[in-house]
Amino acid sequence: MSLPQRLLVVVLAAWSGLAQAAAPGTVTLCFERQEVPPWRTLDGGGLNFELLSEVARRTGVSFDYQSMPWKRCLEQLKANQVNGAFAVSFNRERMDLGAYPGGASADPSKRMHVDTYVLVRRRGSRLDWDGKEFKHLDGRIGVQLGYSVADFLRSRGVPVDEGSQRSDELAQKLIAGRLAGAALGGGDAKRLLRGPIAAQLEVLPAPLIEKPYYLVLSHAFVASQPKLAARLWDAIGEARASAAYRKREQALLGERAGRAPGGRD
Repeated sequence: MSLPQRLLVVVLAAWSGLAQAAAPGTVTLCFERQEVPPWRTLDGGGLNFELLSEVARRTGVSFDYQSMPWKRCLEQLKANQVNGAFAVSFNRERMDLGAYPGGASADPSKRMHVDTYVLVRRRGSRLDWDGKEFKHLDGRIGVQLGYSVADFLRSRGVPVDEGSQRSDELAQKLIAGRLAGAALGGGDAKRLLRGPIAAQLEVLPAPLIEKPYYLVLSHAFVASQPKLAARLWDAIGEARASAAYRKREQALLGERAGRAPGGRD
């Protein structure tokens, strides 16, 4: 972070402190305005909210949740207009947006959850992914706007279409032949395969990538309240590892729930 950026964080930290004084114990978090089962629903259900509810109980804070398009959520996080965002996967470019638990390497023991991206194709398409390389790729792969899987695809020379905000829009573009495939989160893919267009889609068995997802806090919030930030991240790791939460997670996800990349916690 450059010197001007650091000075800006200090100023914003003071502003954040004043905002917190007006609403003591309240932490404002944004999340994507989209159903992502089993992690989140728009009415405040899902495993992410259950986990954060337990974190609130353990730390004594109250969370003020604000749903919005994902790109706007990340922009507000960077501008310190919210105290944090969830659930955010890690890459180094996103460190300018906010602070991860563990800093530059992100501590997977303090993640909220692990999820996979999968490749979806039109039924009958020859597009393939064997876990290492793409075959019969004859167009762009669609990715939701602001999703980090786009970087994964570009690093492999895959042309990307980021013109959609919702997984449903990507699926419709795929069916219409405007995309060769779509990179979707595992929860989104499962939801589409239970819906009315399931017969027109296929999910390839090899996942594109598996990632941990975090609560990312704004730089101003961490600068003004470093002890509270650490308590929140610690509480996430502790609550997620609790027997009660693991039982709930396994009930919804099956035996692969709770694994970190490589199968280690």
